[in-house]
Amino acid sequence: MLEEVKKCVSVLREGGTILYPTDTIWGIGCDATNEEAVSKVFDIKHRPSSKSMIILVAEPHQISFYADVPVVSKELVEYSELPLTIIYPKAKGIAKSLIAEDGSIAIRVVKDEFCKMLIHALRKPLVSTSANISGEPAPVIFDEIDEAIKNKVDYVVNLRQHETKKSPPSRIIKIEMDGTIEIIRK
Repeated sequence: MLEEVKKCVSVLREGGTILYPTDTIWGIGCDATNEEAVSKVFDIKHRPSSKSMIILVAEPHQISFYADVPVVSKELVEYSELPLTIIYPKAKGIAKSLIAEDGSIAIRVVKDEFCKMLIHALRKPLVSTSANISGEPAPVIFDEIDEAIKNKVDYVVNLRQHETKKSPPSRIIKIEMDGTIEIIRK
């Protein structure tokens, strides 16, 4: 696993893209602070730039580096047993194309060991978006990923490619600074 982390960090620091396993599904990722790399991810997916993507951080305290954090969200992150993506109201410190029109950003604290190691080694958040062409069904396991996606990224992580267990996508909620919560996906 450590060797894969090193390979990924090398690619990501050069502005490259990776195809990697997460705590939910396989994702296309890059350094979330690198605007050119984020643009590559949008191109790979044929995704309109008006549709923002989520970022992954390794630890709850890192959320405040990239968004204003309502107090109530801290407990939600701490006690959530399942993957939870939270849309925070005021994004900062990331590529501008990741910020939604309303200024928000979706962030998930990963539980996956590989992702945590990678984020710690990179010292930056990762973009995470499903490994599919925009509008197509999201693949749940590696074998379902279109060859076109595999061929367009700069590096494919050589871990967990033979797993057949299907993990559900994360729950998504939106939190306002006043603590108002909206459930986006259960």
